[in-house]
Amino acid sequence: MDYLNIAIEDGVAVATINRPPANALSRALIQEVDSLLDQVEGDEAVRVVVLHGEGKFFSAGADIKEFTSVQSGEEFSQLAASGQAVFERLECFSKPVIAAIHGAALGGGLELAMSCHIRIVTEKAKLGLPELQLGLIPGFGGTQRLPRYVGMPKAAEMLLTSEPINGTDAVRLGLANHAYADDELLPKTMELAKKIAKKSPVAVKNALNMLQYSKHSSYHEGVKAESDSFGNVFISEDAKEGIQAFLEKREPVFKGK
Repeated sequence: MDYLNIAIEDGVAVATINRPPANALSRALIQEVDSLLDQVEGDEAVRVVVLHGEGKFFSAGADIKEFTSVQSGEEFSQLAASGQAVFERLECFSKPVIAAIHGAALGGGLELAMSCHIRIVTEKAKLGLPELQLGLIPGFGGTQRLPRYVGMPKAAEMLLTSEPINGTDAVRLGLANHAYADDELLPKTMELAKKIAKKSPVAVKNALNMLQYSKHSSYHEGVKAESDSFGNVFISEDAKEGIQAFLEKREPVFKGK
């Protein structure tokens, strides 16, 4: 891959965005994110994915220069739809994806981060949707995901003023999980990722599926789906191993079966 450098450590695939100077999201980079998911989906050695940015930023936004080559509103809509499809796949991915955000996650960069399951930020990171400054609106799901995390009033303020929030406020508002000093970001993110990687891949996959199900179903539909999923997980080899390990007072060794 040209813009994503991938390293695997203890079940965690660290995918580093490397498109200087600002890690802008071009069509090619978004396609590489899709290819990354193809690569790790069937790799049993990968249980968690971490997205990180090389250099000063996570991603400062979409590649504005590419916009000048778009000739029509229909083509612009297709561009947005193709990016949305990749980000939707990321949000519904069967393995946990953690965004480790430093510097800035703006515009498309924040939309990418919001598609991940967990967001870890630096205290001084800047997160925002500044598209209105260009006379545009977000196109990769930002208007739909942001209010689900921070609430409608704050989402409206962030969107309409184009003003970002810092990492500390992102945690307070529910947009991010944890905020750390710059030098702690990757160590703390990897600590969390490795903790998750030790869990049963079968249980993790089903838990993620149920979390996504909750977004689109009624409560009664959700609990019915949960009971069905619970039964499917219970008969897995991992569940048997987990229960036996508990009874024997030892750490379980999950195989993803």
